[in-house]
Amino acid sequence: MEKEQNDIITLARLKVGEKGRLIGFGRENKAFRRRLLDMGLTKGVLIEIKQISPLGDPVSVVLRGYQLCLRKEDTENIEVIREVNHD
Repeated sequence: MEKEQNDIITLARLKVGEKGRLIGFGRENKAFRRRLLDMGLTKGVLIEIKQISPLGDPVSVVLRGYQLCLRKEDTENIEVIREVNHD
């Protein structure tokens, strides 16, 4: 299983089933950053898009063995590098 490094994108650009490795947050808001860190979103964590609601908000993700729902607005401020698996 190889991984390919792509450009930095936001979590919002990933589709269901895709994974991204967290590299940072787009906002300079300390409260926003602290809230995400408290939920386990730390640099280097692998995040998988599990489900996107029909209207696009919220987005269900899996990380560290648990499922978490995030607002679409929040996913637009989470920077990741897409993980691409070659079978």
